[in-house]
Amino acid sequence: MELEIGLKAVGAGLAMIGALGPGIGIGMMVQGAMQGIGRNPDAAGQIQTNMILGIVFAEAVAIYALVVALIILFVL
Repeated sequence: MELEIGLKAVGAGLAMIGALGPGIGIGMMVQGAMQGIGRNPDAAGQIQTNMILGIVFAEAVAIYALVVALIILFVL
């Protein structure tokens, strides 16, 4: 029984590795947006809107990883 609980915790931890990619991707998106705004401040509104939209889509992948981890912990 204790081994099963431990293996579930390991599986959930491994599932959360899926949040690593979106974290790096969001950081790179924001870096690119800040560089773009620095080069062309007049386009800040359009760049910011597209950046936020990209962050939302990337964050969805991390939320899927969290859902899988929670399913592993509490359902399986």
